[in-house]
Amino acid sequence: MRAFLVRLPSGQRYWTVLDEDLSVVGEADAFLRHVRFGRDGSELTTRAYAGGIALFLRWCARSGRHWHVGVEHLGLFITWLRHAGPQVSGADAAPGGQVLAGPGRAPVRGARRVNAVLCAVRGFVSHAVTCGHAPGGLLALIYELADERDLPEQARGEDARMAWRMRARHRLREPDADVDRADDADIVALLRGCRSARDRLIVLLMARAGLRRGEVCGLRRSDVHLLPDSRALGCEVERAHLHVARRDNPNGAWAKSRRQRVVPLDFLVVQAVDGYEFERLAVVRAGESDFVLVNLFREPVGAPMRPDAINELMTAASRRAGLDRPVRPHQLRHAFGSNLADAGGGLDEIAELLGHVSMSSSQVYLHPDRGRLREAVERVPSPRELTGADR
Repeated sequence: MRAFLVRLPSGQRYWTVLDEDLSVVGEADAFLRHVRFGRDGSELTTRAYAGGIALFLRWCARSGRHWHVGVEHLGLFITWLRHAGPQVSGADAAPGGQVLAGPGRAPVRGARRVNAVLCAVRGFVSHAVTCGHAPGGLLALIYELADERDLPEQARGEDARMAWRMRARHRLREPDADVDRADDADIVALLRGCRSARDRLIVLLMARAGLRRGEVCGLRRSDVHLLPDSRALGCEVERAHLHVARRDNPNGAWAKSRRQRVVPLDFLVVQAVDGYEFERLAVVRAGESDFVLVNLFREPVGAPMRPDAINELMTAASRRAGLDRPVRPHQLRHAFGSNLADAGGGLDEIAELLGHVSMSSSQVYLHPDRGRLREAVERVPSPRELTGADR
């Protein structure tokens, strides 16, 4: 079992699952097509789901279980998933039984990765049951089902209809961890390690505007408004800003959120855009593209940059800057969210600027660092100050 990229004649792409004979697994393909086209999910979402489903079906096949039976033994699958490395769980692993060390040894996959795989498996099983490809009793094996009759009257809703609630039965506890952000000093060093105005603009769009790499590569020139008044362009938003919108782009760039958002730009980003425009004007073939970021130094010149090129750029700039480890694109986005919180930004402001649908996604940035916690304690007046006592 392995994940496989499908390219449709229309140009759209999604990931599916192939079996050992390189045939499409029908139930998995139906679910992944539903995610991509029925729910307007991204190609990257189907890639992650296909990888998780392939792991589950691979475990079922190698343990001699039909996947319907495998759902009954998700606890065993979790143990295998945590302790079976690529040499055992990989698509090209040698066939036959494998003896694993199991609990007590350091796991090869963390709780977050295991939970992501379980999320894909639950979606796959639920869709198969809904479409009649699997028995309905499987839902009770992956979810704790309960109706609203045990809830307080205030929580049942006005119509008081009976509705079902589902909670996943299998989920590992994920340890609390600090946001993996790029330090401001690393961002400055990264900018110095960039060799072009285009590369500096890319870094600033992620570090000062919080864009994801797919959103950066998907920007069109019509999305960037730098005028004090953009009403002549049909936009009512004042001052410099850009629009982030989901589109099907030929370079594979994809905005994660379905909802379009507006991100204000500060003077650093505006200056970077101006510098890049002069650099781009020197490349004649670059003027043919409507994309903001295009290839200037490699073929095909003028073609929109692919998201993977952002990672290559960041790795090279980090190496030239002498950083101990490469800065990843999402670390710049985390730095933007953390700086917003440190500057006093509200949860709603952070969620809107980062394009989070759920407020809970933005809460990770509200955890203050240890220095701010110390300052908060020291601001509390002592009993002596409150009573006016000298000693």
